[in-house]
Amino acid sequence: MHLGIYRFAGDPGELLPAYDRMLAGMTPGVIVFHACTVEPDGITIYDACPTREAFERFSTSAEFRAALASAGLPEPAIESTPVHNAVAAI
Repeated sequence: MHLGIYRFAGDPGELLPAYDRMLAGMTPGVIVFHACTVEPDGITIYDACPTREAFERFSTSAEFRAALASAGLPEPAIESTPVHNAVAAI
């Protein structure tokens, strides 16, 4: 598993509704792991992909850029890291 980290700078009060619009437009059942955190100066999305290659395809795709633009989100700063272990009880 590979974790994409997308940092959006700006007012969280404006970014969160745009994030909600983007998430609502995603195809159900394709999310492996996804979390959004709120900071004083923006939001950060943590999104897992099965492999680094899948992350790179997704994060550089025209579809991803179109989803951001359609939702009203700015271009994020993007990082990624391999996942050693993940545990979630939701």
